[in-house]
Amino acid sequence: MAAGEQWRELTSLLRSWNFRQLYATRLVSAGADGIFQAALASYVLFNPQKATTPGETAAAFAALLLPYSLVGPFVGVFLDRWSRQRVLVVSNLVKVALVLVVAAFVAASSEGVAFFGFAIAALGVNRLFLSALSAGLPRIVTDDELVTANSLSTTSGSIATIAGAGIGVGLRYLLGSSSGPVAGIVVISAVVYATSAGVAARMPRLLLGPDAEERATATATSAVRAIAGVAGDLRRAAVHIARRRRAADALFAISSHRFLYGVATLTIVLLFRNYFSDDVDSGLLGLGAVVAASGVGIVVAAVVTPSVADSLGKRAWIGWLLLAAGAAIAAFGLPFRRPLLVVGAFVLGVSAQGVKICVDTTIQEEVADVFRGRVFAVYDMLFNVTYVAAAAVTANALPSSGKSPAVMTLLAAGYVVAAAAFTALSVRHGTPDADVVRGAKPSSSPVHRP
Repeated sequence: MAAGEQWRELTSLLRSWNFRQLYATRLVSAGADGIFQAALASYVLFNPQKATTPGETAAAFAALLLPYSLVGPFVGVFLDRWSRQRVLVVSNLVKVALVLVVAAFVAASSEGVAFFGFAIAALGVNRLFLSALSAGLPRIVTDDELVTANSLSTTSGSIATIAGAGIGVGLRYLLGSSSGPVAGIVVISAVVYATSAGVAARMPRLLLGPDAEERATATATSAVRAIAGVAGDLRRAAVHIARRRRAADALFAISSHRFLYGVATLTIVLLFRNYFSDDVDSGLLGLGAVVAASGVGIVVAAVVTPSVADSLGKRAWIGWLLLAAGAAIAAFGLPFRRPLLVVGAFVLGVSAQGVKICVDTTIQEEVADVFRGRVFAVYDMLFNVTYVAAAAVTANALPSSGKSPAVMTLLAAGYVVAAAAFTALSVRHGTPDADVVRGAKPSSSPVHRP
């Protein structure tokens, strides 16, 4: 895709009122995610009053991400039955209530089971919100525009989360690290979630699907029976994916990447928390530089992925991105120096976002709309289970400082192996997919454009 064509697609998307509303809903909520997560990180991981071990860090990761895995299987049941626009509104309002309860626990300096329970619930509801965004996007853009739309939406969402995290960290430094100011930051995130709900409420109720025929198919059994039969839904989604080898290969790629990315994340957090400096504030600032560099990489991936995926094919680009991540770990991770880790984070940001854009687009292209909610639920479950599993495995291998040449070497090798395995799968199932990127495949769902 030439730069001029990419720019025309981008401007066409942004002229669409429907796309702008969905886009704004994502950005505002993502900003709230960043503020909320920064407050939780400063309260749990970078608390000057307590040390942080690999096991505690992995447990924090699990608390933050397991909700996505626990809620994920149930999400598709409702996304294929409920108005996805109403899901965006209601899930944001539920998050507001839960986040305000978390703020009360922080203000009381409570860090017990109840605190983590409400934090888990808030993040679990966010999974429903994000899945509704992904399942609804193909309803308002054409197949020709999916790569650009995913590139813009997911990348901008990641940048908004990073920006929100920057705001949260900045407020922590401005207001202080005691429980009262941190609770105030959590309250601010609740206000931003409410704003996202207001933006989503402006969209027509049935805009994002499912339509009447799809709802009739999905509601042949009651929601209660559907929840009881989640295992059957997952099996049917798995069969649907298995019959679409490109979609199955894409899920393998994202699962491999997320496991390895989880190893890298836990290692980097411990290095900045316990190895590079004894000062907690200095460690938090260093980690902020890593996050910022990753954010720049995400922007670069958004710019280059549509063109490169068009010329090479999405699967070839995924293979190169995985290989680049392995090379970056070897070159910039093994020396265990702060400036080099920041550079490595940039490359990992490019790789992570480029892979996700291609995988999101492949799933949206290959999966029928009536299954899309359930398939994205499976996708999200894999996305987070592999990440948490990586943290659990790595916690047993890393010292408290986070410095382990053996782990870093295995991490680099893991990316190379993943790239080779995915490339082999691509060859087995047919290498060229540029026809899909260019839109030769007809749209499987209506597009609502004003």
